[in-house]
Amino acid sequence: MPSFDVVSEVDLPEVRNAVDQASREIGTRFDFKGVDASFELNEAEITLTAESDFQIQQMLDILKNKLIKRNVDIKSMQEGDIVETGRKASMKVTIQQGIDADMARKLVKMIKDAKLKVQTAIQGDKLRVTGKKRDDLQTVIAMLREANLEIPLQYNNFRD
Repeated sequence: MPSFDVVSEVDLPEVRNAVDQASREIGTRFDFKGVDASFELNEAEITLTAESDFQIQQMLDILKNKLIKRNVDIKSMQEGDIVETGRKASMKVTIQQGIDADMARKLVKMIKDAKLKVQTAIQGDKLRVTGKKRDDLQTVIAMLREANLEIPLQYNNFRD
C-alpha cells in the first residue's frame, strides 16, 4: 500500500550558516558600530544579545532574511520575549523540530474530516499516511499544503 510521512524538519547546518552570515552582517553595519551585539547558536536555540530592544528587533529581521535566503522556513522559529537586564537586552529564538502531539492530533483530525480513504498514524514526531490509491495520498498532500498551519511541513518517504 502506498504511504508517505509528514514531518517538520529544519536543516540545522543551514541555520548555522544563516547565523554566521547574520553575525558577519552586524559586524559590518554602520548602525551596529561600537555596539556589543551578537548571535549565539546552541543546538536549535539562537540567543540574540544587544544593548536595546530596538537593536534586537533589527537583528531578528537580519536573521529572518538570512534564513529565507538559505531556504529555511521561518515558521519554524519560535520567538521568546525580549529580556532587558541593566544595559543588555536578549532574546531566545527556538527552531522547532518535529510535530508536537497537539499539532499531530489536529492534522489527523483534518485528514479524517476530508473523508478520504486513508489511514493516519502518529509515529513519534511525524505522521504516516497510508492509502490504497496514490491519488488519495496526493490529495492529502495538496490539502495540507493549502491549510494555513503555524509550522512548516515536508512530505518524504513516499512509497508505492
